[in-house]
Amino acid sequence: MSIKSDSRHLYLQVIDRLKQDIEEGVYKEREKLPSEFDLAKQLGVSRATLREALRILEEENVIIRRHGVGTFVNAKPLFTSGIEQLNSVTDMILQAGMNPGTIFLSSSTQFPGEEDIRRFSASKEEGIVVTERVRTANGEPVVYCVDKVPVNILPEGFSHQEESLFSILEGQAGRRITYAVTQIEPLGYHDKVSPILECEPETALLVLKQLHFDEADEPILYSVNYFKADKFSFRVLRKRP
Repeated sequence: MSIKSDSRHLYLQVIDRLKQDIEEGVYKEREKLPSEFDLAKQLGVSRATLREALRILEEENVIIRRHGVGTFVNAKPLFTSGIEQLNSVTDMILQAGMNPGTIFLSSSTQFPGEEDIRRFSASKEEGIVVTERVRTANGEPVVYCVDKVPVNILPEGFSHQEESLFSILEGQAGRRITYAVTQIEPLGYHDKVSPILECEPETALLVLKQLHFDEADEPILYSVNYFKADKFSFRVLRKRP
C-alpha cells in the first residue's frame, strides 16, 4: 500500500507507517524486516527515502541494523523511567514487576584519586570504598554498577550483598539521598562490561554517571551504571524557562 497520502516529507510518512506496523504486530520484536528493495516497493517510495527513515528509526532504537544480515525490530525496553525521577535500580526493576537480584563482583577500599578528592572534598588519606556489582531482573543481568562511597560514611559491618545502596545509606548510615547530578553517555560494545551483561555485539549501552547528594547537600555516593540499551529507556521532561 502506498503511503503518499499527505503533504509531509515522505521519509516522515515512512517512519510513522513502520512504527504503526510494529505497534500492530505486522512486524514483531526481533523479527527481520523485508529487504530494502522489497520494503521500498511495498511502501511506494525510493530506496533513498527508505534509508533516511531507517536511519532515524535506528537512532530512536526502534530498529537495529546488522551489517550483512539485515534490519530487525528492536525489543521494547522492559524498564522505563523519567530521568528526573531519582529511583534506585532496585526500584526500577520492582516497578517493572520483576525480581531484583545482585551478583557481587568485588569490593575494595582505595585511596582517593584526584577526581574522588574533588567530588567528595576528601583528603588524600581518606579511604574510598569501591564496589562492583551486576544487577539482575528475574535472574537476567541488566545493569553493571560501580559505586564509590567515602569509607567514613558507611556503617560498620556494611554488607556488600545488600541490593540497594540507597537503603544502606538511609537505613544504616542515616544519610538520605535527595538528588543527583547526572551525566548520560551512549556507548557501543565494551570489552569488559558487554560480556558481563551478556550483550549481543550490536547491543549498545547507556552509561549514567551520577554524583548523589544528601539532605545537607553533601556528596555521599558516586556511581557509574552501565544499562543495556535494549532493556532500559530514560525520558526527560523539559520545560521552557
